[in-house]
Amino acid sequence: MHKIRILPEVLANKIAAGEVVERPASVVKELVENALDAGTTRILIEIEKGGRSLIRVSDNGTGMSRDDALLALERFATSKIHSDDDLFRIQTLGFRGEALPSIAAVSKMTLITRQAESDAGVEVQVHGGKIVHVADAGAPPGTMISVARLFYNTPARRKFLKAVTTEMGHIADVTAAMALGRPQVHFTLRHDGRTVRQWPRTDDGALRAADVLGQTAGGDLIPLSGQAGDLKISGYLGPARSARATSRSIYLFVNGRRVRDRVLQHALFDAYS
Repeated sequence: MHKIRILPEVLANKIAAGEVVERPASVVKELVENALDAGTTRILIEIEKGGRSLIRVSDNGTGMSRDDALLALERFATSKIHSDDDLFRIQTLGFRGEALPSIAAVSKMTLITRQAESDAGVEVQVHGGKIVHVADAGAPPGTMISVARLFYNTPARRKFLKAVTTEMGHIADVTAAMALGRPQVHFTLRHDGRTVRQWPRTDDGALRAADVLGQTAGGDLIPLSGQAGDLKISGYLGPARSARATSRSIYLFVNGRRVRDRVLQHALFDAYS
């Protein structure tokens, strides 16, 4: 008897979900990143019970055809890289092709999408990684993904979710960080039917920073810009008098993706000291 065997696809997706989906905020991050890569200018994030009951992300981006919507649910299916060389010039947020199948493997997910040039959209329902329903659907251009009952089929992981307020706090933090990095996109965050935060679209990065960080932290920001060869940097610095000894209020973005880098953080701490 063989000791080594190929894992069933559903089981492999559940294992991959452990790497991609740690908590409801992880789902929000992955879905919003896909929406941003689709060229959206407006994102609505709707949460119920801290993400335990429902996470829904709607955008007005390019949308997908019926075939692409089904293909997007396969592991390693992506429109964002095509060759080895692409790995050295990644300009998108999500590119591994794991998010949707991983999320679908541990939830009851519904994807509704339509391209602007199409007469009708498509609705795909996936329960625990298995497609259970595919049909034409009336929908505006863009994509709406609803993730219900996260971790319903992995009770051990659902058990370790924190209180509703804690999970919602993580979702709010993730959303705020992405809104800070994309001021040209309108973000709305709702929880249990109530609008929690809303960041209108703006071309003024300082205005968005003040809106996200609060007037106290963002009211006296100092513009920062510079370029050396192919490297270009821009952003805003808080005045030294409001500096903190923690990295909590440091937001670093590379090509629009938020990163946490100790070298860059140390450089900032050094300068402020």
